[in-house]
Amino acid sequence: MAAKPRAQARTQTQSPAQPQAQTTAEAGPSALPPYETIALVLQGGGALGAYQAGVFQGLSEAGIIPNRLSGISIGALNTAIIAGNAPEKRIEKLVEFWETICRPNLGAAPYPFIEQSLFNLSDSVRQGMSALHALGAVVDGQNGFFRPRFPPPTFVLASEPDQVSYYDTSPLRDTLLRLCDFDRINSGEMHVSVGAVNVRTGNFKYFDNTHDTLRPEHFMASGALPPAFPAVEIDGEYYWDGGMVSNTPLANILNTRPRTDTLVFQVDLWSARGRLPVNMGEVTDRMKDVQYSSRTRLITEHLRWTQHLRHMLRNVLQNVPPEVRQNDLYCKLAEQLSSSKRYNVLHLIYRDQPYDQHYKDYQFGLPTMRQRWTAGLQDIRETLSRPGFLDMPDNDSGFITHDVHRDEIERAMLDDSVG
Repeated sequence: MAAKPRAQARTQTQSPAQPQAQTTAEAGPSALPPYETIALVLQGGGALGAYQAGVFQGLSEAGIIPNRLSGISIGALNTAIIAGNAPEKRIEKLVEFWETICRPNLGAAPYPFIEQSLFNLSDSVRQGMSALHALGAVVDGQNGFFRPRFPPPTFVLASEPDQVSYYDTSPLRDTLLRLCDFDRINSGEMHVSVGAVNVRTGNFKYFDNTHDTLRPEHFMASGALPPAFPAVEIDGEYYWDGGMVSNTPLANILNTRPRTDTLVFQVDLWSARGRLPVNMGEVTDRMKDVQYSSRTRLITEHLRWTQHLRHMLRNVLQNVPPEVRQNDLYCKLAEQLSSSKRYNVLHLIYRDQPYDQHYKDYQFGLPTMRQRWTAGLQDIRETLSRPGFLDMPDNDSGFITHDVHRDEIERAMLDDSVG
């Protein structure tokens, strides 16, 4: 199958950053406004999650340390690694996590130098290697993550809820316990929340370290995508992947009370924009993109409009006499709903490479992982270099979004119209 005619693939394919201590805030943006909350929001997307690790590395290089983390699915697993380690160990442990799960469950992995050399040859070679890695994940599973069940569930008439799946994820629990300090996660050093779906009720739920004691099971539940992965039992209830209901935890951040001036780095793994598919593989690929990214646009626009109304209420109340505001019931209600807080949401969205296919979310090859990590690192560096991107909004709504890729598209469209 020919490689898809998409954006030119990045050819930089070195390993993810070597373990190193995070830089200090002095190395980062010198004029970062006094945001009360700096949030990192990590969407679900399986093997694409290496992009998020690259983004976090770039934030660390710039001395921007989030105090709020929210993730779903693979985003929840990256959240566990980040929150579960000391600042100087986070990049090192992210590297270890991704290099662990990007090896075969059984058998020896290809020699890294040879595999990387082949990957660098062309997009056609990359596409073939990606197909083999995806097939390996289906047949063999991934080291420290999941392994096939034997006998397969199709030969079992009835079983326990945590056994009804094609793969066993108990290796993931061992990996999380090895790489994460759950006492640190629950210490409150970072505000951590991960989303999952109650299998019995269908209700979406955030597990939050401000009122829950988070364990490996909470993060595993957030990534328990059926029918591949089994439901995870927590306090007598069973949970599936939060992405089944909402793959974007942005609302969880922006609806938190008390409201705070907030800077959000929203790292998405599925792009709402894409080319028209020309074969069935591309149809499946595009279907996933639309399915998992569409709520991002909906939620962002809804929250922008809601914050605009809060600002409008605040401005209207300033023209109401104090005695009326203190005694009128509706003024009191309006006071509770109003807000002068400001929100800046920076979107970072993984862009498909020419060799990406419909199996990109379960293609865990090491060379591809390194490319995605590098893509996230380059995108956050570009984002942080843009003038004004980190500023607090001064518009009527108190809400603004930025996306370097969207700006590039808009500039290209403007150039075309002028031409």
